[in-house]
Formats: sequence, C-alpha cells, structure tokens
Amino acid sequence: MIYVTRKEHFNAAHRLYNPAWSEEKNQEVFGPCANNNWHGHNFELIVTVKGKPDPETGFVIDLKVLGDIMKRQIVDKVDHKNLNLDVDFMQGKMASCEIFVMEIWNILAPAIEQAAPNAKLHYIKLIETPKNFVEYYGE
Repeated sequence: MIYVTRKEHFNAAHRLYNPAWSEEKNQEVFGPCANNNWHGHNFELIVTVKGKPDPETGFVIDLKVLGDIMKRQIVDKVDHKNLNLDVDFMQGKMASCEIFVMEIWNILAPAIEQAAPNAKLHYIKLIETPKNFVEYYGE
C-alpha cells in the first residue's frame, strides 16, 4: 500500500458557541473562542490517500488532481469565510475542528474515489494553530 499526501492552506473565522447554553456557560467552556465577533485561524489541511499505483501512470492519485479536488470542494468554499455563517456544509453544526474535519471527510472521500477508483481517503489532519490540530481516519 502506498500513501500520498497533499497540503493546502486557507484562512477562516469561526465561533465556538452552543446556542442551548447561556452566554456565561459558553464563555466558561469555550473562553475567547466564544467571542461574539468571531476569531480566525490560518488553517493547514493535510490529506493522505492510500492505494496501489496505477500500472500505466505509476500514480495512486495524480497529486494535481488531489489538489484540485481539495481546492474546489473545500478550500474555495472556506477560504476567507466565516465557518458558522458562510459555509453551506457547516450550517447548523458546531464549528469545532473536530466537526469540521468530519464534514471535510464526508466531502472528500467520495470525490477522491470517483477521481481515482483505486485510491481511498486514508487520513486528514487539520491544523488550526501551531499547537492545535485534529486528525481523522473516517472512523
């Protein structure tokens, strides 16, 4: 099995806030991340695809194709956007990195398999800050 990885970058704002809670409880649980005026991050999205190389091309997936999928399906929709307000696939969902990465998976997995039938999404790493990131394997 071969694993290939592509990284993309985007900037986005969000707010961690549970509308069922009081403002005080949101501040207690989420701290400055519950700011009424949002806060932003310089995100890195790292996507790893696994599979066997195609005998004709030698590719598991053409990395340009993977990059195009990531840009078209995710980056173009979230870059310089508010995840809570502007991003269709995040509407009505908590804008935590954990939920965000699962939603990204749900979009990328079928798009990757359609583009490269012998490839499968293996792993996504979403880096929010140099100290904070989430990893997801589709489980």
